[in-house]
Amino acid sequence: MLGKKILLLSVLFCLCFSLDLAADNKTAQSGLTAAQIVEKYAAARGGLQAWRAVQTMSWTGKMDAGGGLNDPSRRVTQGRTGRAGRMEFTDNKGPGAKGEANKQVQLPFVLDMKRPRKSRVEIEFAGKTAVQVYDGTNGWKLRPYLNRNDVEPFTTEEAKSEAGKGDLDGPLVDYAAKGTKVELEGMEPVEGHDAYKLKLTAKSGNVQHVWIDAQSFLDVKVEGVPHRMDGRMRNVWIYQRDFRPVQGLMIPFVQETAVEGYQETHKMIIEKVAVNPKLDDALFAKPGA
Repeated sequence: MLGKKILLLSVLFCLCFSLDLAADNKTAQSGLTAAQIVEKYAAARGGLQAWRAVQTMSWTGKMDAGGGLNDPSRRVTQGRTGRAGRMEFTDNKGPGAKGEANKQVQLPFVLDMKRPRKSRVEIEFAGKTAVQVYDGTNGWKLRPYLNRNDVEPFTTEEAKSEAGKGDLDGPLVDYAAKGTKVELEGMEPVEGHDAYKLKLTAKSGNVQHVWIDAQSFLDVKVEGVPHRMDGRMRNVWIYQRDFRPVQGLMIPFVQETAVEGYQETHKMIIEKVAVNPKLDDALFAKPGA
């Protein structure tokens, strides 16, 4: 008799467990529209009003560099929006530059952002500071570690990429006002969790995908700008983790960049976030001007 009761309890337990899983799956597959998903995302990230109040932001931390993806400032700026300009990290010119960069190292960086779409990245490497700035219209870079001590303008590709990226609040906050169309393409697992796959079509026609976790409604995966490697363009994804509150905003303190066809990834670790620090416009002017 005792054995039958134990068997019955086991069956009931398994049934309840299965019902719980089914309920979770039903929640994940709930009939939310793209607009409703973005609304929940904005709330999870701190709320529209909180983000609208942000005029400036600074990130300080360390990032992996070297190996297969030698483009650190690209990853720093991609990490905030998935759309970035690029500053080459290695070059055939410059003694020892290529050999050093092929080793995976961690480099300290500072990223300053200011509306509208101004950004400044500083990266320390080999005792020198690389700088990339964008004033909202034009961009420049300084790469002393390649023995290039003159300020260089963005290439046409870099300028186009920078002009197409969003502001410091990312592409989903106030997306309609930015002229962006958002569509739900379905659900896909991201690191073991169900996520809504959103297709964003910007006013310029650029298309980007963002994956929103079905439980937390945080943007756990962002499509980056394709990167040319080995003679072909390869897809880039940024995985966002370790979201922490900073003055009411949820910020991902770990961002990992992955490139299609490559096992090696690069992490960016944010150590400090400042919301609305005083950033003079001169900070976003041409270096040395």
